[in-house]
Amino acid sequence: MQASSLLQEYLYKIQPIRDGMLKTGATEDEKRIVGEHFSYLQELIGKGVLVMAGRTLNIDNSSFGIVVFRASSDEEARGIMLEDPAVKNMVFRAELYPYRISLLKEENAGLLD
Repeated sequence: MQASSLLQEYLYKIQPIRDGMLKTGATEDEKRIVGEHFSYLQELIGKGVLVMAGRTLNIDNSSFGIVVFRASSDEEARGIMLEDPAVKNMVFRAELYPYRISLLKEENAGLLD
């Protein structure tokens, strides 16, 4: 998929499913799957789909990450979220939201083309 003005923005929020994953440390399987998650997001950047991704730095149960991306429909957006290896392999729970970027620092404005 290529970036286009016809695409809508979406956000999915992710949180670890296992309590304590951030506080006590990830298992080897969780580490591997989180690595696959990161690679998946990098692939989405290469396809012009991903706008940004990141996470909060706290390690309690309120910690979360966000993935902001573009898709042509709600169904496509849900598919992108569900294909995330960390979501698919139940390391992270995910919630999808329609989203709109209203302000973006000028040096990042090319991200919205």
